[in-house]
Amino acid sequence: MEYRRLGKTGLKVSEISLGSWLTYGGYVEEQNAAASIDKAYDLGINFFDTANVYMRGEAEVVVGKALKKYVRDSYVLATKVFWPMGDGANDRGLSRKHVIEQCHASLKRLNTDYVDIYYCHRFDQETPLDETLRAMDDLVRQGKVLYIGVSEWTAEQITEAVHLADKKLLDRIVVNQPQYSMLQRYIEKDVIPVSEKHGIGQVVWSPLAQGILTGKYQKGAQAPAGSRASQEKYSNLFGLLTDENLDKVELLKEVAKDNDMSLVTLALAWILRQQNVSSALVGASRPEQLEENVKAAGVKLNAETLARIEDILR
Repeated sequence: MEYRRLGKTGLKVSEISLGSWLTYGGYVEEQNAAASIDKAYDLGINFFDTANVYMRGEAEVVVGKALKKYVRDSYVLATKVFWPMGDGANDRGLSRKHVIEQCHASLKRLNTDYVDIYYCHRFDQETPLDETLRAMDDLVRQGKVLYIGVSEWTAEQITEAVHLADKKLLDRIVVNQPQYSMLQRYIEKDVIPVSEKHGIGQVVWSPLAQGILTGKYQKGAQAPAGSRASQEKYSNLFGLLTDENLDKVELLKEVAKDNDMSLVTLALAWILRQQNVSSALVGASRPEQLEENVKAAGVKLNAETLARIEDILR
């Protein structure tokens, strides 16, 4: 495993990290989820990601229970706040009330005294930004949160938050968690440049485009049994499962073959070519999937290969 700094902080995180969205506490049984976390730890992954909203707290419980056997300072743990956790008027968003209460609830579910990273899971248009940043800053000062992050914020929102934090002497955002893959590249235009300017690293989710970049989906064929696309509510994989993308995958398989690596390794190594990416966040329903994922750590794609990939994706 290789490790990178989280933005410009001194915190080192594994190039491949393990998430729990749509998996732990959900359709993956707890025993298999725990085995995947154990395998990740054994392979050198030190970065584990979850969120309060994943299965309404159940994912945090599973992750916390699985990690309890390990020395707390040997891994980096992240969770999030924003999405509804109840039916009440204040059970959502980034108000001081919701942020503080959900942090305490997450710590209890995770069975830990602090989280390394606490993300604002989306931007809240209804709460003043300084209210949110001050609540997060208070959690840092109390030692319950070590670093502040955001997820899926625009370049403008990130910039505003950085300037406001500096003006009011509040703890700064150091990490952003956006979607990023060969098939979803919107952050390259302005999010990455702005983040580089302000010392903010990317921890990207869905680097394998919801599994499309594993090569398991075939054009005109039924989704494999047990795959995410075989579930009715995820059948088009959030708009990514298209004939155009599947055509690209077939061409990318040839590039991977010519480089003597799997498509998964190629896709993750391509993500990690970006120096602003601190870690690629993968999901795993089975421990053996992680053995393939971690092969991308430290892999450098040559200029010719990168040019071929760019031609395909363009």
